[in-house]
Amino acid sequence: MFNQSKQKPTTKLMWQVWMIYIALAAHLPEEQALRQACLSCDATQSCNCSSMGLDFIPSGLTGKITALNLAHNRIKLIRAHDLQQAVNLRALLLQSNQISSIDEDSFASQGKLELLDLSNNSLARLSPAWFGPLFSLQHLRIQGNSYSDLGESSPFSSLRNLNSLHLGNPQFSVIRQGNFEGITFLSTLKIDGGNLSQYEPGSLKSIRKINHMIISVRRIDVFSAVIRDLLHSAIWLEVREIKLDIENEKLIQNSTLPSTIEKLTFTGASFTDQYISRIAVLLKEITSLRELEAIDCVLDGKGEWDTTEIARSRQSSVETISVTNMTILDFYLFFDLEGIETQVDKLKRLSIESSKVFMVPCRLARYFSSLLFLDFHANLLVNNSLAESTCQGAWPSLQTLNLSKNSLKSLEQAAKYISNLHKLINLDISENNFGEIPDVCGWPENLKYLNLSSTQIPKLTRCIPSTLEVLDVSANNLQDFGLELPFLKELYLTKNHLKTLPEAAAIPNLVAMSISRNNLNSFSKKEFASFKQMELLDASANNFICSCEFLSFIQHEAGITQVLVGWPESYICDSPLAVRGAQVRSVSLSLMECHRSFLVSLICILMFLFILVLVVIGYKYHAVWYMRMTWAWLQAKRKPKRAPTKDICYDAFVSYSENDSNWVENIMVQQLEQACPPFRLCLHKRDFVPGKWIVDNIIDSIEKSHKTLFVLSEHFVQSEWCKYELDFSHFRLFDENNDAAILTLLEPIQSQAIPKRFCKLRKIMNTKTYLEWPPDEEQQQMFWENLKAALKS
Repeated sequence: MFNQSKQKPTTKLMWQVWMIYIALAAHLPEEQALRQACLSCDATQSCNCSSMGLDFIPSGLTGKITALNLAHNRIKLIRAHDLQQAVNLRALLLQSNQISSIDEDSFASQGKLELLDLSNNSLARLSPAWFGPLFSLQHLRIQGNSYSDLGESSPFSSLRNLNSLHLGNPQFSVIRQGNFEGITFLSTLKIDGGNLSQYEPGSLKSIRKINHMIISVRRIDVFSAVIRDLLHSAIWLEVREIKLDIENEKLIQNSTLPSTIEKLTFTGASFTDQYISRIAVLLKEITSLRELEAIDCVLDGKGEWDTTEIARSRQSSVETISVTNMTILDFYLFFDLEGIETQVDKLKRLSIESSKVFMVPCRLARYFSSLLFLDFHANLLVNNSLAESTCQGAWPSLQTLNLSKNSLKSLEQAAKYISNLHKLINLDISENNFGEIPDVCGWPENLKYLNLSSTQIPKLTRCIPSTLEVLDVSANNLQDFGLELPFLKELYLTKNHLKTLPEAAAIPNLVAMSISRNNLNSFSKKEFASFKQMELLDASANNFICSCEFLSFIQHEAGITQVLVGWPESYICDSPLAVRGAQVRSVSLSLMECHRSFLVSLICILMFLFILVLVVIGYKYHAVWYMRMTWAWLQAKRKPKRAPTKDICYDAFVSYSENDSNWVENIMVQQLEQACPPFRLCLHKRDFVPGKWIVDNIIDSIEKSHKTLFVLSEHFVQSEWCKYELDFSHFRLFDENNDAAILTLLEPIQSQAIPKRFCKLRKIMNTKTYLEWPPDEEQQQMFWENLKAALKS
């Protein structure tokens, strides 16, 4: 009994804790809950929760959120509290869900909402209560639901700021008067009314002005009623998917208000020959109509139009007709439009694209007296049919002609035929496979613009007229550009094989040039500056060699980044390999890479200067002499100190200056060699071995001589011979045996006058006795006796 009473409080406590936990889990912070459901909110508080499989609008929406994308989920209903906290929403995207129910006060707190997209859901009805609080709404998209009408009254009456409205669906069948009450102006109104079967006249009259009205409608009676209501409010009416057939009602019935429709577009419409005639008459009633357009339409007929009825009606006010991708079921049976000549004389612009036009009869072309613009892009014109279509007198006022993407083969013939259009200024014959270009062509004398892009021409010749201000030769096989076009202002060379910029002197007035996707490696400051009037240059998508010169110019040239189109993201380095793929703007090269030639030259100059300094210093301090003396000494060291007696050939080797040769050879040699007994002397002139290095001759002669006799004079100590040749022997003589040297002075000489390199000689003269040649003849005999005695010792 006691245990049972104790267990009950414990169980109760556990249940309380469990309930508290559930409550806390159910009340997670709102922002955290949103973060769990929608992971992508950017800095502007725009949250993307699309395609996440959500069944409900996530909780945790706060006042910080400005845009919420919940498209492509599985949301089926919008509850009153789902958006209650999102008071600052500007855009709410709920398209492509399964929404079938919306609480009436679901948007009560969205007074700032500007865009609401509820398209492609399952809404079977529209409630005015939904849109009542949305007084700031500008764009509403509710097409692709399942409602069949807009209700008995206007669901949009409170949307005073509405700018664009998209509505309708395959089930949409009724438009009633009052459905658009409250809307006075729309930039765009799009109605998907493919199955619209009931339209109450006047339903759209409450909208005073619609800039662009787009309506998909198949029934001709509905179309007639709609166009009557829009005659005085719509500026541009676009009708889609209609199958037009004979209809005899008038579009304007006793209306005194001026019509406002300026442009009428048929998209995906189907015409018959009978209705073409009728619609031509009916549209003449819209006096404000200036432009008529047909896109992706089908003509079920052969061109058998009631031209008589058309001619009887009033003059058409249409100035522009555009036909794009017209399909003519009986194309090869189609007539030549005879009888409509009187209806085209006021036309100013005619565009027939991708509609298999292969010729305009000369007779008809001559009636287009006011036509300024003619576009036959992507048709079947060939050179022969062009001759017929541009005959003499055809298109007399034409200024612009587009014949791009046809089947023209000869540029020479095309130019010849087009030259009949004397007032032509602009010509586009691109995407024709010419392949070749003649040397000379005839063109209209006032031609200013020529487009020859994608025509497979391999070069440019004088066929290009010199009067051009704009030339486009992109996507060809051009290797260079060598034309002189003095008036050219714009040049387009994209997707060719050019390696350099064109010469500026040939195109001095160029303002804009595109040379992207070529083989351009770089361009210099000089090349760029030569284009004095250049304002735009597109050199993107080339294989740039990021050299130092190019980088220095393009990164530091003032104002060039304002001229380059696509800078910097489209300017990429291709080499050097280390910077391949990097943007030109961010690349920097080392000093060695940028100034390699300069650094090599500088190093060479410094080495030369260093060597020059060494030479100068060596010359000044007789380094060469010391080096050669050292070499001689080393050679002498390897030889025996004393030559064998059997090798002694001379009594003395005579060392003397060439300036003293007269005394030596005529006086001393005579006295010594004719003495009794005679002395054998070694003289370099007489006894040196021819072809042998002089130093070796000197050393060998000294070694083969018993004595060395030095004939000293001022000439001796200053002689180059003694300085660089003879004195090599001193080193060995004075180092080994000073007694072997006999000094003879021809004239008084001070020891201080002897060069420092003869340091041993100076020492001997200061410490040893030497013979002096006496000027007195009486004393000369004693001189010879002393000399002979010295040689014998």
